Amino acid sequence: MKWIVIGILIVSLCALTYIVIKKKLGFGWLTVFGTHMVLASLGIYLVNFSGLMTAVYIPLNPVTIGTVTILGLPGVALLYGLKIFIMKS
Repeated sequence: MKWIVIGILIVSLCALTYIVIKKKLGFGWLTVFGTHMVLASLGIYLVNFSGLMTAVYIPLNPVTIGTVTILGLPGVALLYGLKIFIMKS
C-alpha cells in the first residue's frame, strides 16, 4: 500500500512538472495560490473569533482551508451549514 501511494505521488509530481514546463506557467501561480490560502485561513479565523456565530467552530485544517481557497467566502458558508447540519442531526 505504501508503494502505491509513493507511486501515485511520483506520477502526479511528474505530471505537474510537465504541465508547468509545457505551458510555461512559471511560479506566479504559486504566489496567487499561497495568497488565497492565507486569505482563506484568515477568513475562517475571523469567522470563528468574531462572535457572530458562537454556536459553531470551524477548525483550521487543510480540508477546510482548501475548501475556502477553492470556493471563496461561499465556502465558509458551506462549512458553517455542514457543521450545523451534522451537529443538529
